[in-house]
Amino acid sequence: MRFVVVGAAGRMGQALIRAIAEAENCELIAAIEREGSDALGKDSGELSGLGANGIAITDDPIACFARCEAVLDFTAPKATLAFAELAAQARIVHVIGTTGLEEDDIKKLDAAARHARIVRAGNMSLGVNLLAAMTKKVAAALDADFDIEIVEMHHRHKVDAPSGTALMLGEAAAEGRGISLKDHGVFSRHGITGERKRGDIGFATLRGGSVIGDHEAIFAGTGERFVLSHYAGDRSIFSRGAVKAAIWAFDKKPGHYSMADVLGLSD
Repeated sequence: MRFVVVGAAGRMGQALIRAIAEAENCELIAAIEREGSDALGKDSGELSGLGANGIAITDDPIACFARCEAVLDFTAPKATLAFAELAAQARIVHVIGTTGLEEDDIKKLDAAARHARIVRAGNMSLGVNLLAAMTKKVAAALDADFDIEIVEMHHRHKVDAPSGTALMLGEAAAEGRGISLKDHGVFSRHGITGERKRGDIGFATLRGGSVIGDHEAIFAGTGERFVLSHYAGDRSIFSRGAVKAAIWAFDKKPGHYSMADVLGLSD
């Protein structure tokens, strides 16, 4: 299976290149970066710590998309939407780990998924997707006497908040409760906020150091607290999941899938 990695010079891009190199029957054929990037022309293997692989980083995705079966994309919303159009035109697999996507962005991805096989998730790791499934089940089992709080921490360089994973957990909790996260999510608290509203799903965002990703779903009742947690120690858990998602989607019909579909966790 032939892969293209976009955002190839970033931390996740490099991890994706390493994951492709480690996977059986998978081949990197192109590495893409934005126009003007300092990484353009550099060997993607050397940049990723693998040694030279002969794949120089380029800023021209069109010809590359025409030669591959899958694109791995952990970039930014604007770039992801542009790549989604190209992936739809090429009728290929587009695995999206980009976070910070808005509702209108999702609608555009839905349109692209009429022709491409899109697998999108706020987090590609097996453990986090199991955490989301468990969060949904616990939220369904415990009534609103148990307050739900989602806590996440990431490295100081992360630019969006809450994390895509935190939002995924919040959506899972809301679905378990049969409510809308849009109506019940609380994303900031400051000053005199008043008493916590019954049924709200709160979010706390922490940033610092080199933390790859820590997440907790807390169910706080009277006299007891139930906590589901996941701590990521290596980006390879995300990159391996992305490669697995692409392989899974290879023979599927066009559509907009999730990691829950890939892992057989969908209802």
